[in-house]
Amino acid sequence: MIQFTIEDRNGERQSIEAPDDMNLSLMEVLKASEYDILATCGGMALCATCHVQVLQGNDLLPQPSDMELDMLDTLPNATNHSRLACQLRISEAMQGSIFQIAGELQ
Repeated sequence: MIQFTIEDRNGERQSIEAPDDMNLSLMEVLKASEYDILATCGGMALCATCHVQVLQGNDLLPQPSDMELDMLDTLPNATNHSRLACQLRISEAMQGSIFQIAGELQ
């Protein structure tokens, strides 16, 4: 199990544990944990409604794909710590990371 922290839109933090052997995305874990993530496109990196900021551990994560970078470029509030939760697979690299939900609710 991989343990990481989620900070919601109210600034409240909660520790989450997720299996790293099921090929789940961070978006899927957030939805299963009842976080308010729209994920309108269903995880295809086409909508950016699962936008998160990596507050801790960004340097350990795999580099974003060109498709993810293109979608992040459309966001006015994106930073160099922005990622799409649908594109981040749960892995050991996430151990101890902190993710802040940044996607807008529409």
